[in-house]
Amino acid sequence: MTRHLRDAPQFYLTAPSPCPYLPGREERKVFTHLVGPRAREINDMLSQGGFRRSQSIAYRPACETCRACVSVRIVVDDFRPSRGFRKVLARNADLIGEVLPPQPRSEHYSLFRGYLDARHPDGGMASMSALDFAMMVEDTHVETSLIEYRRRGPDSGFTGRGTGDLYGFALTDRLSDGLSMVYSVYDPDLEPRSLGSFMVLDHVARARKLGLPYVYLGYWVEGSEKMGYKARFLPQERLSPQGWERAE
Repeated sequence: MTRHLRDAPQFYLTAPSPCPYLPGREERKVFTHLVGPRAREINDMLSQGGFRRSQSIAYRPACETCRACVSVRIVVDDFRPSRGFRKVLARNADLIGEVLPPQPRSEHYSLFRGYLDARHPDGGMASMSALDFAMMVEDTHVETSLIEYRRRGPDSGFTGRGTGDLYGFALTDRLSDGLSMVYSVYDPDLEPRSLGSFMVLDHVARARKLGLPYVYLGYWVEGSEKMGYKARFLPQERLSPQGWERAE
C-alpha cells in the first residue's frame, strides 16, 4: 500500500485559455506526467477514465461550467461499416498501412505542416517546428506506433509495406483494451478519398485482428465541426458521469 501511494500520479490544473472547439468559451485541463516504469499502466487506467495522451502528459478537460468534451470509443466487435464507410474503404483499397516505431522523418513533418496549413491554420499546433513535431512523436513512455499509409505495391501482400508517396499517418498507442488514435494526419489535396475516416476504419480492423474491444477516438464535441465526424462511428461508447454509455 505504501509503495502504491508513493507511485500514484500527481495531478495539476492548467490556467484558463480560449477553447479551441467552441467560440467564446474557456478551457482548463487537469494533467499528469506519464513517465517511469508504471507509465503504461497509468496510461491504461487514465485512458479508460477519459484522459488523452500528448507526449509524456495525460490530460483531460476540467472546465468549470462546460461538459461539452465527451470521450468516445468505437465498439469494435459490433461495428459494421455503413454504406458510406464501405465507399470510403473501396476508394482507398489501393492503400496499405505499415506499423513502424515512433521515429519521425522529414516527410512526416512536411505532411504534418501541409495538413495543419489546410485544416487547422489557427489551431494550437500551427506554430510547431520540426523539433516540436519530433518531440510529439518520439516522447512516449508507452507502447506507441507510427502507422504509415502508402499505395500498395506488387509485394505489399507479402511485406506489408506500401510504396511511393506518403498519403497519411497515425500516431497510435496500444492499450490493454484497445487502440488509441493519438493524432492522425493526411494529405489535404486527397480530400475526396476521406483519408481521415479511412484511417479510423483501418484501426477498427486492426483492433479486431488483435482481439482488442475498442478504438479510442478522443473527444467528441457536439456543435464543433472539427469533432463532429466522430459521432458517425457507431456503435460507440461515450463517457458520462455515470460511466461509459453505449450510443447506437
